[in-house]
Amino acid sequence: MRLDRFLSEATELTRSQAKRALRQFEVSVDGEVTRDGARQVSDEQEVRWNEEPLERVGMRYLMMHKPVGVECSMRPTHYPSVLSLIDIPQLERLHPVGRLDVDTSGLLLISDDGKWTHRVTSPNHAFEKRYRATLSETLSAADAARVARQFAEGVMLNGDEKPTKPATFEAVGESEVVVGVTEGRYHQIRRMLTAVGYTVVTLHRESIGPLVLDPDLAPGECRHLRSEEIAAF
Repeated sequence: MRLDRFLSEATELTRSQAKRALRQFEVSVDGEVTRDGARQVSDEQEVRWNEEPLERVGMRYLMMHKPVGVECSMRPTHYPSVLSLIDIPQLERLHPVGRLDVDTSGLLLISDDGKWTHRVTSPNHAFEKRYRATLSETLSAADAARVARQFAEGVMLNGDEKPTKPATFEAVGESEVVVGVTEGRYHQIRRMLTAVGYTVVTLHRESIGPLVLDPDLAPGECRHLRSEEIAAF
């Protein structure tokens, strides 16, 4: 890895600040002061900045039980950011993998690995996202069958030019349903249910692809993903 990149990943320095530190003779590798930001360094070598040894922070992958009332934004406007719920070093390098609305709870992935984020969110992979919704109305068996057919065929949403891709719909209670989608349109679940005559009261994401929200996580809590969970994408 390039030394300037190592510095920016192991500290809170930006890439330009790391280059400035190099120019000012503040960095050493194995005891030798260097100004060469392009120099390759390995995990076995000791890198110091202002005499302090540095350890690279590896890529991080987290699962959060997102509560309602927080934004999936790096620059929140009206509500706190989900990142305000996390207490780990170099927080500013993390980003939400996809988004959940302020009023939606459930599974949210967070990482600082851009390539992994792209795999999870890319339309080419089309991982199904499953949501549990409670409705203000009740559904009969006939209603549920009708909506399931409409979702399977695709629903035309107000303001969109094309119908949604086929989605799954299952009634699991008189006013509770589980919806599976492979797209990520704006407010998609709420708009789909509105389009077929229902109003969402609460919405909760249960899974993304093969990954299911850990039932041991309370709202606002998160944990690191296990290696097999990361590799599932």
